[in-house]
Order: sequence, then C-alpha cells, then structure tokens
Amino acid sequence: MNTTIRHKDGMPFLKMHGLGNDFVIIDARASDDPVTGEMARLIGHRFFGVGFDQLAVLTASDAADVDVAFWNSDGSTAGACGNASRCVGRLILEETLGASMTLRTARGVLQVKRAAGGLFSVNMGQPQLDWQDVPLARDVNMVTLPLDGAPGAAGMGNPHCVFVVEDAEAVDLATLGPRFEFDPLFPERTNVEFIQILDRQTIRMRVWERGSIITLACGSGACAATVVAHRKGLTDRKVEVRLDGGNLTIDWRDDGVWMTGPAMHVFSGTLTAEFLDQIK
Repeated sequence: MNTTIRHKDGMPFLKMHGLGNDFVIIDARASDDPVTGEMARLIGHRFFGVGFDQLAVLTASDAADVDVAFWNSDGSTAGACGNASRCVGRLILEETLGASMTLRTARGVLQVKRAAGGLFSVNMGQPQLDWQDVPLARDVNMVTLPLDGAPGAAGMGNPHCVFVVEDAEAVDLATLGPRFEFDPLFPERTNVEFIQILDRQTIRMRVWERGSIITLACGSGACAATVVAHRKGLTDRKVEVRLDGGNLTIDWRDDGVWMTGPAMHVFSGTLTAEFLDQIK
C-alpha cells in the first residue's frame, strides 16, 4: 500500500467504506507533501472529484503503527472517525499480517483488532464527559442539555449531540441537523444523532455529521449515542446500533468504547496531475 505522493505523476488513493460511510485514503508515509483544506474539498466533491464523507491521510508515526489525520468534505478537519479508523486498521493489518495494530489520531493512540466474521474492532477511548472537553460553550448538564428535545452530549475526539426520539425515521435530518450543528452551545460545531430506543440492547440511529451533512453511518456517533443512552438509563453498556448503512456493535468497557463492524475496500485509483494542478 505504501506509495509516495508525487504531483507530476499523480496521487494514488484508495476508496473504502464502513457501512456506506465512505472515505478516500491517501498513504503519505513516504512523502512530505501536505494535504490542505483546499485539496480535501476538491477530492471530496462528488461531481468534480472522487467524493467522500471523510478523507484519511496516513503519515509515518513514532508513537504508533501509523499517524492518521481526518478531513471533512468541506475542507475542515475531524478529530476522530471511527469507521475510517477501522478501514485504516484493516489496511495496516493486511500489510503486516498482524492481529492488532495502533493508529495515532488527534483523539490519541487507538487500537484496532481483527474480529470474528471478517469484522474489525477499534477502541475509540473513553468518552469525554466534561463540558470543557467536548467542548461546550458553558457548564451545563451533559445528560440533559438546555436545548429543545433535551439531548445529551458526549465527546469522542469530536463533539456529539444526541437526541432520543420516538421515531428515528420521521426525523427531518436536513432541517434539524444543521440547526443544532451550528448551535452556539457548540463552539466547534457538532455532529447530531437522533436515536430511537428499540430495547436495552438495540438502538436505531440516524446522523447528521459536522462538515459532511447526512451520512449512512457514523462510528464515533454510534459510540456517543451508546454513552448518552446508557447515561440516561435507557440501555445497557453493550448495544447494537442500527444505522442507515448497516449495524455496529458498541461496547463501553472499562478500557474504552469498543466499536466492531465491517471495513470494505472498494477500489484503488490515482488522482491525475491535471486534477492536482487545480490546487494552488
């Protein structure tokens, strides 16, 4: 997989997804070429580029098997991406033939393991449950925020606002998502999840992602939803989260929130020099 970014020769990339939450992955471990917000926006455009929910850029690491930076399709950065972390973990595990690996993100060093049935598990770390760490604009009750619908909040390396609703299918994501993403309570904006409690081990979730709009799945959001639902007394600590793109198993353990699900490699390609020459 290890390739060098050379604009004159084009830029190799991989397209992967976790439950339809799709990613472009660029391996820059052998290159000093930086990825910029403008580059992320161009690649992320679904008509003029490749298209993605997030871009994952791999660089050499002195603290883990690989360092990973995440970009949203609007050119902003994302501190964490659980589905992409599983995809990166799959790539490195196939490269090393190992059973587990580590990747360092803005969230910290995360561990990815092979799981049964061709699935992959990633430890997303303990949730951030202090208002300053999410972050929120002020000290409020994290389980019942002072917003319409009384959502809960949790950080998973990125902020999450989780609403419990009677019918997740009936939620107008396109209207409510941006309304709460940009609420002043969240100074760095927020991901917005709407969850329906099916039973104590099962959640139905739909999501509006910060900087990406509606996505078919959000791994860190599924983790945050499980944490918030449990703190509200609605579920156990191990839950199946049913998303538009499929199901994730979330297990909030003593050592962190573990997420298990698939990681699909769709295709490999090369961004042409002509395309990259658009980047100033």
